Amino acid sequence: MARFGTYLAQAATILAFSASHALAALPEGAKAPDFRLQAALAGKPMTFSLAQALRQGPVVLYFFPAAFTQGCTLEAHAFAEATDDFRKLNATVIGVTAGNADRVAEFSKLECRDKFAVAADPGAKVAGDYQTQFKTKGGTLLSERTSFVIAPDGKILLSYTDANPEQHIRKTMDAVKAWHDAAK
Repeated sequence: MARFGTYLAQAATILAFSASHALAALPEGAKAPDFRLQAALAGKPMTFSLAQALRQGPVVLYFFPAAFTQGCTLEAHAFAEATDDFRKLNATVIGVTAGNADRVAEFSKLECRDKFAVAADPGAKVAGDYQTQFKTKGGTLLSERTSFVIAPDGKILLSYTDANPEQHIRKTMDAVKAWHDAAK
């Protein structure tokens, strides 16, 4: 029960912050910072490397504030449902969070439905590189809900920040499809 209360407090902090924060994530056209993070896919530990993933095609990199919060769970379900469609376009999906980073393996299995990897970003360092981090009232660094589509050459094709998870999948899919059509 105490854990549930913690999640509610975290969710309230995220929502309060999102309503007042000016958005300034890395823009489209910028070079995506490379990174390697400890991650999990289907509950199994792995290392995710952006450079390695870009060798296969574009990467859908989405940052979310905290695993097992309401909006983040809804977003994970939607990305899980769309992952096969992203794969058909040679795109890799990766979720990254600083919140509840110790639970990414569990989140990858339950909420991401074994479809895509989730990486832990302790201290929101990678989120900082992508200019999509914020500090809670308690001083904890978390990532904003921001989605990027990164072309194989490392150029950011889409940079989209919105606290509401609903449009992230559609916008990232549209950007991947546009890249795919242009690459033909």
